[in-house]
Amino acid sequence: MTQDILMSNDETVPTTDASSNQLKQYCATAKSAEGAQLLEVLRQVLEAPSIYVFGELLALPNVQELKGGPHAKYLNTLNLFAYGTYKQYKQQPGEYLELTALMQKKLQHLTIVSLAIQNKCIPYEVLLEELEINNVRHLEDVIIEAIYADIIHGKLFQNNRFLEIDYAQGRDIPPGYTTKIAQTLQQWVDSCNTISNCIDVQITRANIEKAKSLKNKEHIDAEIINLKKALKTQITDNDESMQVDARESSTMDIRRKPFKTKSSRLHHAPLEVSAGRRILPAKKPDAPSGSMKYLN
Repeated sequence: MTQDILMSNDETVPTTDASSNQLKQYCATAKSAEGAQLLEVLRQVLEAPSIYVFGELLALPNVQELKGGPHAKYLNTLNLFAYGTYKQYKQQPGEYLELTALMQKKLQHLTIVSLAIQNKCIPYEVLLEELEINNVRHLEDVIIEAIYADIIHGKLFQNNRFLEIDYAQGRDIPPGYTTKIAQTLQQWVDSCNTISNCIDVQITRANIEKAKSLKNKEHIDAEIINLKKALKTQITDNDESMQVDARESSTMDIRRKPFKTKSSRLHHAPLEVSAGRRILPAKKPDAPSGSMKYLN
């Protein structure tokens, strides 16, 4: 056997419609039955493998008339199958009919359904205790039979020893339990309203913060635009100032630069006197600048 068993309902099992039709037939028969015939119908319903709800039968007046009479055990057993568990039967077996093997197996299946409604992961220890089974292999067989009956869907985890529930069929609602259901639903509605109001408050706060953020962003964008304009103006002013300084510097350089003329060269030409001779620069324009004329 594999360690983890995923049960799928590939085998042919009674469908919900077929079970409903079969229950209607039993109800129609029981409605007009009396005495031993009625008791036999109830026994057949308790053993029928495809019927797991009994509210319609319990609503029949002639069935309710069994209460407090010599055949009250039939009504008690029908109530047990509708609302109770196998452990309840074992606690007070004298209050009910002696269960046949089919009835016992069916009540164990209904007990698993009750546990599955309360908890989606059911440990083997809980199942062994509630079903009063002392063999794990026997327990797994009962669970597999319940899955094939299409009243639960789930997986068996043998290593971790628990049953994981994916789906569980509903059971009959006990008399007076509708008030508790209504209260539970009202509490759920109140919780939803409270959560909705909290969400509305959070939305309002978020919208306020969003508006502040947008306003702050607009302010920052405006400051960035002003800074860009100021920087652009400053850069333009600096460029113009640099151009003016460049023109002034160029004018000063032109004024400071000396002009080289022939007269200036003659004016600054050196004179030498040696041995009674004066050496003067040549006056001829075509003479080289370095030539000299000797005079006595």
